Parts: sequence; structure tokens; C-alpha cells
Amino acid sequence: MVCNLALGMITPPFGVNLFVAAQIAKIKYIEMIPWIIPYMLVILLDLMLITYIPEISLFVPGLFK
Repeated sequence: MVCNLALGMITPPFGVNLFVAAQIAKIKYIEMIPWIIPYMLVILLDLMLITYIPEISLFVPGLFK
């Protein structure tokens, strides 16, 4: 869920975190998009791994059995 939210908060058109970061950096929103593409790809890869390999997300809860 955290990965989904992170990806949703930085992707256009509703990238709230991107708008805030652009205002703080005093640059245009469009100028930031090329800089976030590598981060978006990493988050997307993480999300795919967590989704399709459930052992990754269930490892820690499995320790408490």
C-alpha cells in the first residue's frame, strides 16, 4: 500500500508531492518530471516484486508465528 501511495503521489496529473517539491525548489512542475523518472521506475519495480512475490512482504509477519 505504501508503494502504491508513493507512486501515486509523484505521478502526474495528481502528483501532489511533485507540486510541493516544485514550489520549494522554485522551478516549474514540468522541469521536475525528467528527474523523477528513475525514481518512478524503481518504485514500480518494487511494487511489481512485492505484488508477484508475496514472500517479500510476508517475511517479517512470518517471523512472529
